[in-house]
Amino acid sequence: MPPAQPGRRLRPNEPQFDIRSPLFVLSGGANLTQLPGIGPYNDLKLVAEIGLDMHHWPTPKHFVSWLTLAPNNKISGGKSLSSKTQPSANRASTILRLAAMAIGRSDHALGAFYRRLGAQIGKAKAITATARMLAILVYLTLRDKLVYSEQSAASYVGSQRKRMLRGLRKRAKSLGFKLVDTSTGLAMG
Repeated sequence: MPPAQPGRRLRPNEPQFDIRSPLFVLSGGANLTQLPGIGPYNDLKLVAEIGLDMHHWPTPKHFVSWLTLAPNNKISGGKSLSSKTQPSANRASTILRLAAMAIGRSDHALGAFYRRLGAQIGKAKAITATARMLAILVYLTLRDKLVYSEQSAASYVGSQRKRMLRGLRKRAKSLGFKLVDTSTGLAMG
């Protein structure tokens, strides 16, 4: 039995031995535990629910839709009536939603994504959106043996700021204005 991490209790039915290596071999080199929010036990439960063959779903969008993490857009007369996700008893989506909640408290780019959306559209929708992003990463990891490179929350916030400034510059230009940096007094872009 590996030494338990300090302050961490085992969940009910969680194996008390190392399951990373057998899962790595079983999945042919795909390592889901590299993704934020997914530990060895969540990896085991996800593989048990969805399997290892991702060719059942042609694209990540099909996989996300099967998990019922995609919006169910109801449009009538060109007007959007609703875009709620469908209710589901899919256990894999429950695992991903719980992982998304855990990510929200971490210092990852997905955590910053969750917090940004939580402030804009609410926590429930932010959990679903983060779980959807996590589902896409799971799909790509199992299908293409993706090696996930971690991005920090600070770099995510910086890229969001650049994207927002680019949009503001474009909008100001279309209206015939220029943005001015208040700290230097110089026109931006």
